[in-house]
Amino acid sequence: MTDIKEDVDHHRHLILPTEAPKLQEEEEEKAKPQQISKPKRVASLDIFRGLTVALMILVDDAGGEWPVIGHAPWNGCNLADFVMPFFLFIVGMAIPLAFKRIQDRITAISKVILRTLKLLFWGLLLQGGFSHAPDKLTYGVDMKKIRWCGILQRIALAYLVVSFVEIATRNSLTKGLLPGKFSVFKLYFWHWMVGACVLTVYLGTLYGTYVPDWQFTVQNTDSSDFGKVLTVACNVRGKLDPPCNAVGYIDRKVLGINHMYPHPAWKRSKACTNSSPHEGPFRADAPPWCWAPFEPEGILSSISAILSTIFGVHFGHVLVHMKGHSSRLQHWTIMGLGLLILGIILHFTDAIPLNKQLYTLSYVCVTSGVAALVFSAFYIMVDIWNFKYPFLPLEWIGMNAMLVYVMAAEGIFAGFVNGWYYDDPHNTLIHWIQKHIFIKVWHSRRVGILLYVIFAEILFWGIVAGILHRLSIYWKL
Repeated sequence: MTDIKEDVDHHRHLILPTEAPKLQEEEEEKAKPQQISKPKRVASLDIFRGLTVALMILVDDAGGEWPVIGHAPWNGCNLADFVMPFFLFIVGMAIPLAFKRIQDRITAISKVILRTLKLLFWGLLLQGGFSHAPDKLTYGVDMKKIRWCGILQRIALAYLVVSFVEIATRNSLTKGLLPGKFSVFKLYFWHWMVGACVLTVYLGTLYGTYVPDWQFTVQNTDSSDFGKVLTVACNVRGKLDPPCNAVGYIDRKVLGINHMYPHPAWKRSKACTNSSPHEGPFRADAPPWCWAPFEPEGILSSISAILSTIFGVHFGHVLVHMKGHSSRLQHWTIMGLGLLILGIILHFTDAIPLNKQLYTLSYVCVTSGVAALVFSAFYIMVDIWNFKYPFLPLEWIGMNAMLVYVMAAEGIFAGFVNGWYYDDPHNTLIHWIQKHIFIKVWHSRRVGILLYVIFAEILFWGIVAGILHRLSIYWKL
């Protein structure tokens, strides 16, 4: 999905008799299969995708020891909170590049539907509850508690909506840009209209929905309140606090509370535990909602997440239509800085707080702005300066992102390795490597786990992906 063909200009000219043999030789050379040029990959986009997968592995596996890089308990934006919007931005950028090569509309629609179904399938399998954490040697899921939403499901929704908009307006791809600074915006007017509709629906629902009191049964078997029915008092409209926001209310009504994520980041908030931002025992005076589930990839927040993909697809349009490096970078950096500043202003004026779990407008702007600037930096270093060797492991991961995501970020490979233990289920190769090669050497669990994730997971899978790249083996949806 990161291929872009170089433009070739065909000029009409008078063929002289003395040029005929030469022209015939040139045509014969062009007819040879080995001379057919392959689409040129945008290396910076592969590297950006690889960086995002690496960040996911880092924050998932080291975030417990380093909460500063983990998800913010509620308002705010930590390193982990950039992963999801980065993925959506990259998906958006890849859409114009992929559809540029697919001329038939029916073929494009069928590919979009098939890829969406694949994303939904893998999302349910990996995050629905069937595949458990690598430390628990069990599998299977109670259908009464299956988690319907997740990362891949959110990507599937955004990809489906934006792809259909792109296909419906694909005639714009054959048009050239008219003079003017805003011509690329005018060319894809309907994309921005869809974005405006998405934003209107999201804000209208978020601030206009009445949230009544609600109840839930404590499902945590380690809690002394296990099995108790707790009541959360709300009776409000337009609140963005953890217990009484419209995002959670809609998910409880549509998905059902048993199908929501049982370990939300808000459990690490100061209202719930004295160990905040670390996990820890709940306070004696912790409010009831601290025990409740919450879906961070829920319905309303996923609708808002479509905006991240729309911003990404706009950057892909710039890459397709603007041919000069300077014009591309000028457009990207100005828009990226504008989004970043707008999001910061919304947050610090208390108009709309940064919140990943609600996927607020300020969060969309800040994360999309940072994504634009990070990609622009990679574009300068890699595609302009050709300074790509230090980023090769990230590029290899980006070219096999689905494989690394499943095996490393979702812990499938670690779960397989942990299945082979000696005498005790905790006496595994992974546990031995963590303890003897990293933690004991540095005399610190925090530092040891961090280095283990960087070298034994991210770098390891970068090398594996590099070997698979040499063998031309890729896992694509």
